[in-house]
Amino acid sequence: MYYIVYALFYLISLLPWRVLYWISDLAYAIIYYVVGYRKQVVYNNLAIAFPEKTEAERKKIAKEFYHQFADTFVEVIKLVSISGKELEKRVKTDTEILNQLYAEGKNVQLLLGHFFNWEFANVAYARKLMHRFLVVYKPIENKAFNRLFLHIRSRFGTKLISSSNFKKEFTQQAVPPYALILVGDQNPGKPDNSYWFSFFGKPAPFVKGPELSARHNNTAVVFCSFYRVKRGYYDSKFYLYTTEPKSLPEASITKAMIAFIEAEVKARPANYLWSHRRWKWTFDPEKHGHLFK
Repeated sequence: MYYIVYALFYLISLLPWRVLYWISDLAYAIIYYVVGYRKQVVYNNLAIAFPEKTEAERKKIAKEFYHQFADTFVEVIKLVSISGKELEKRVKTDTEILNQLYAEGKNVQLLLGHFFNWEFANVAYARKLMHRFLVVYKPIENKAFNRLFLHIRSRFGTKLISSSNFKKEFTQQAVPPYALILVGDQNPGKPDNSYWFSFFGKPAPFVKGPELSARHNNTAVVFCSFYRVKRGYYDSKFYLYTTEPKSLPEASITKAMIAFIEAEVKARPANYLWSHRRWKWTFDPEKHGHLFK
């Protein structure tokens, strides 16, 4: 089954960009107007994040989000066969800070939010960085598609670490100097054992993993901005937060990361995964009050 799926995706990936974006436009119309995929979640999230905006303004953001959401799928398919030269033309990387940290022999932890298109960011930076490039991923239940995505994500040198077996695989893969990439706004499975912060004015839980990992390994922490310039073209900026996480107060890294993600989302509202249920859990002062930072 994998070879059938791979062959199909490979052939589709050979289509010109303009044809792939025609497919994306059709997918957008179906997802938004016909299926209404997570539409209520998207609009509820936007109402929380941007209460000052009018309903028409939030609807405009939602439509732009769904366009980018559909584009992400066809762009991922393109990654099956894209050349390094084509990738370099379409993604502007920012490696100065990371190269300096590499020269100093520092391990790095890169933190970002669910910004479009994170799959492009993965392969583009894996190709350019001198660090050993480690990315944590959540396995897909379908074995054929899981194998396909493993191939896509590792084409340019990324070392993938399963979130379900992180401790063992990280120990095996973390050969210094390495750069560990984590999407820091994942929804925690256990909100009673998470950091709680105000996110766009409403309490939300955040996993402790990125903070604890940075402290335990004393890695430099870098925040990552990745965003679309125009269809099929991306830019990025990296910001060094600290090289000594052990010296900082508890939860300060997570707090700074959240402020960074908020600022990025406000600057480019449609560039965020609004179908992600960021406020899935309800804050209970009695249960979570001591976890609120």
